[in-house]
Amino acid sequence: MDFRTVVSIPKPSFQIEPLEPILFVGSCFADKIGSRFLEERFPVTVNPFGVMYNPVSILHTVQRCDASPRVAFFTLGTNHVYRLKETGEIVDNCQKRPQNLFQEEELSVAQCVDSLSQAADELHRRCPEVHVVLTVSPIRYAKYGFHGSQLSKATLLLAANQLASEKSFVSYFPAYEIVVDELRDYRFYQPDMLHPSDQTVEYIWQQFVDAYFSHRAKAFLREWKPIKEALGHRPFNPESEAYRQFLAKTHAQEQEILARYSKQ
Repeated sequence: MDFRTVVSIPKPSFQIEPLEPILFVGSCFADKIGSRFLEERFPVTVNPFGVMYNPVSILHTVQRCDASPRVAFFTLGTNHVYRLKETGEIVDNCQKRPQNLFQEEELSVAQCVDSLSQAADELHRRCPEVHVVLTVSPIRYAKYGFHGSQLSKATLLLAANQLASEKSFVSYFPAYEIVVDELRDYRFYQPDMLHPSDQTVEYIWQQFVDAYFSHRAKAFLREWKPIKEALGHRPFNPESEAYRQFLAKTHAQEQEILARYSKQ
C-alpha cells in the first residue's frame, strides 16, 4: 500500500559532470541548493548580487554578471515586484528605504515569460550549449496571504511551463511539486511553517542528483563523501601532532580527487 504519491522527474536532455561550473540565480531556495553544490566542491556561482525573488530581478542579475555556464538554474520565488515611483524602475532590493517610495505590482504570466526569456537568451548567446533549468521555490509567502501566495506560485508555474515549451534549451525541475504534492506535511518545514526544513532540502538534493548527475559525477560524490566528513571532523586536541598529520593526509586526498575529477 502506498501512503504518498511520488513526483516523476522527466529525464533531462543533459547531465551534470563532476565539478562543473553552474550558475544559480533566484530566491533563498536557490541559495540552499547552491550551497549544497558548494559543499560538494562544485565551483558554482550563487546569487552574485544577492537573493532575487522575481523574474525581472533574475534578468537583472544575468545581465550584470559575466558568467557563461553550460548549466544555469533560475529559482522563481514570487511574481511580486517593487517599482521605484521616482524613476519607474523595478528594483531588486528596496535597501530598507521607506515603503512609500515604492509601488508594489504583480507581474502577469506574459511579463514573467518575457523577463525569463531574455535572461535565458542572454546566457544562450554567451554559451550556445547552455541548459537553463527553471524551478519554483516551495517557500510560502505568508505576507501575501496564503491564497495570494498560491496565486503567485500559479503565475510562476504557468510562466515556467510556457518558456520550457518554447525553448529547447530550457527545462523545468519540480522542486515545488516535490514539497507540495509528495512530502505534503508540516514536519518537512522549518518551525516557521513557511521554509522547507534541512531534511526537505536534502531530499530534493538527492532527487536532483539521481535525475541530473552523470555516472561520473555520482562516482565523485561517493568518493568525496568520506573526505568531506573527515574535513568536518572536530578533534579533541586540534594542536596534536596526530591531528596535524591526519589533516595533512586528508587535504592531500582532497587535492588528488579534485585534480582527477577536474579532467573532463
